[in-house]
Amino acid sequence: MDIEAVRTFVAVADTGRFQDAADDLHITQQAVSKRIAKLEHALDARLLARGAGLTLDGRAFLPHARELLRAVERAAASVRPGERALRVDVLNLRIAPAQAMRAFYAAHPDVDLDVMALPGGTVTTAAGALLAGEIDATFRAVPSALPEGITALPLLADPLQLLTGPRHPLTRVRNLRLADLTGHRIWIPGIKPGSEWEAYYRELAATFGLSIDRIGPNFGTEAMMDALADSAELATLIGTSDRYVWPAAHDLRRLSITGPTPVYPHALLFRTDNRHPGLAALRRHLTAERKPPPADVWNPFPLPAS
Repeated sequence: MDIEAVRTFVAVADTGRFQDAADDLHITQQAVSKRIAKLEHALDARLLARGAGLTLDGRAFLPHARELLRAVERAAASVRPGERALRVDVLNLRIAPAQAMRAFYAAHPDVDLDVMALPGGTVTTAAGALLAGEIDATFRAVPSALPEGITALPLLADPLQLLTGPRHPLTRVRNLRLADLTGHRIWIPGIKPGSEWEAYYRELAATFGLSIDRIGPNFGTEAMMDALADSAELATLIGTSDRYVWPAAHDLRRLSITGPTPVYPHALLFRTDNRHPGLAALRRHLTAERKPPPADVWNPFPLPAS
């Protein structure tokens, strides 16, 4: 069924004259007649009598035609920037970007927001989704040049912490320094080969002589917490702002690291020509809430200051 033919039929029904409908639609009266004839042929029904009056079939069809046009408008609005929800990829719903988006929505409840985690995504696939218009923004580390047309703003840098069980020897170290991690196994299951976070941890391990691995299957966050609680040797790295919950009996420890402080650089990426008003509000919010990085920051992927 031709949607424009349906729209034309409703216009004729509302105005009562072919010429008035043509004027409203900015087409010729002949085009109106052709569209109505096409619609009647598709429905195998006579909708308009002489003089543009509705037939019985026309009266029966009119409310459904109006609902069809409303559905078309809702469908168009769902993907039209400025009318559809702002789509933001946060990589993982437990980590700092997701917490930043929660704070943004608390401050801007009027913004229609759709928060997601692209499945199996890397900065490369996220950039492709931005250029295709599938998402409006994403939080990513940027280890290399981005495609033309994408802007990256360093708005969310999260210091890393060491997460251990209560029997790990590093829990007894006061003022834990990055060099203290040498010789200890740091286990980060689920690191995706070829991803920006694999590149980050590879640089961190190479620069400071650390043992970082993803050996073994990834059974999820809860299984990792269980393993840490049961071990005097395993540790992992998490962001200071990451939100993890574990049973009280696990007694896990979050240990701050300095000298230098490793920071994971979540830049906000978006298509440069994106004019979604929600994106402008998000950029203003993140800029206002941005915290200064530690004085001794370590970051292998620095971006120019915005």
